[in-house]
Amino acid sequence: MLCFLGGLSFGGVLSDENIRFVEYPDFPEAHSTWGSIGYSSRHNKVYIGVTNHKDLIGLYEYDVSAKEIELKGFIPDLVNLREFQWQGKIHSQIVEGPDGAMYFSTDGGESREEYLMNHPHGYHGGLFLKWDPVLEKLTNLGMGLRFESIKDVAVDRVTGLVYAISYPQAHFLVYDLENNDLRDMGRLGSDHVPRILFSDQWGNGYYLDWRQRLVKYERSQGKLVFAKESLPAFPGTPGEFIITGVTASAESHQKGIVYLITYGAKLLTFHPQEEGIGRVEDLGGLVEGESDKPWGPYCPNIGLGANGRVYYFLGGHGSYVEPDTTVLMEFDPVTQRREVVMRFSLDEISEVTGNNVRDAEGNLYFCGRRRDVRARRMGESGQSRPFLIVFNPERSVR
Repeated sequence: MLCFLGGLSFGGVLSDENIRFVEYPDFPEAHSTWGSIGYSSRHNKVYIGVTNHKDLIGLYEYDVSAKEIELKGFIPDLVNLREFQWQGKIHSQIVEGPDGAMYFSTDGGESREEYLMNHPHGYHGGLFLKWDPVLEKLTNLGMGLRFESIKDVAVDRVTGLVYAISYPQAHFLVYDLENNDLRDMGRLGSDHVPRILFSDQWGNGYYLDWRQRLVKYERSQGKLVFAKESLPAFPGTPGEFIITGVTASAESHQKGIVYLITYGAKLLTFHPQEEGIGRVEDLGGLVEGESDKPWGPYCPNIGLGANGRVYYFLGGHGSYVEPDTTVLMEFDPVTQRREVVMRFSLDEISEVTGNNVRDAEGNLYFCGRRRDVRARRMGESGQSRPFLIVFNPERSVR
């Protein structure tokens, strides 16, 4: 299954036994998955949103104990959407709240949305959704902003506040479910919306503004706090890469830090604090020896292993470190060394998404897709088929 090619340094310590692909049943039109994956620690299950990249989204449940996957239903049917409320995909993470429910949002996700955003009878707007794993019930919590998608969400693990970012105007939203109160904190971005939000142990939410400065919603004060400096970037990084923010994050509860990956191909360590903005540590590029390269590969995924090492797949949207090859990197925070531990042809893995989805056994889960000439061509992802990736750097997952 693996394709080992020349080029980057290769550790060679992992094999086919460390990784497994799980197909999505009962959805022949399935085209892609995005950041739409999350783990329920209370129920030991992984949830994934799978789309045809047009108007149909399937919600899948992977039972970690039984190692079985099941389609729980399609979003339009589960919440009785009308035709004008069509949604193209789940772009957001699927995040566990303090009540044990899983929260996520929807996105227009295809070309119709782009043309209808400002039309008076155009795109309806993205939705907040809540999945109850016990009742197996999906609840439509309502729309964010009219004509705006909701690209990503994060949840305050203390109070249950839901943080969200809209597209295309990048409004930061704070949704208090208990009081049914939606606050629009204003516009933070330009014409491109960074992929993700994240939260910290105190329940604060984070995003980036158009200058690539961290913006924190300080829950205790109910206000936004802005960092003084932009996040680190390679000298000479093109402007469109400087301003487009963070693509992946992984929180280490043990160390009290958050690993961040930027559009400019930087790996960072963020040290959050309860009040104010914490410091940011620049760990360098995603690939060893990038000093001659101002910016590098696209990386919308990250996983923190139980061994303390950071893992991320490089490649996607036409940006690769090796021709027609997706590579899995391992970063050791102790030695600061990063190396390729696996390689895949694009017919095996063409792009990977997911933010630190790890179960109690140390298995990491990612949304993967492969190049498939038999699939329908849709949007910037072309012809592809989605699947679930199960990975463990320390033991077999076969």
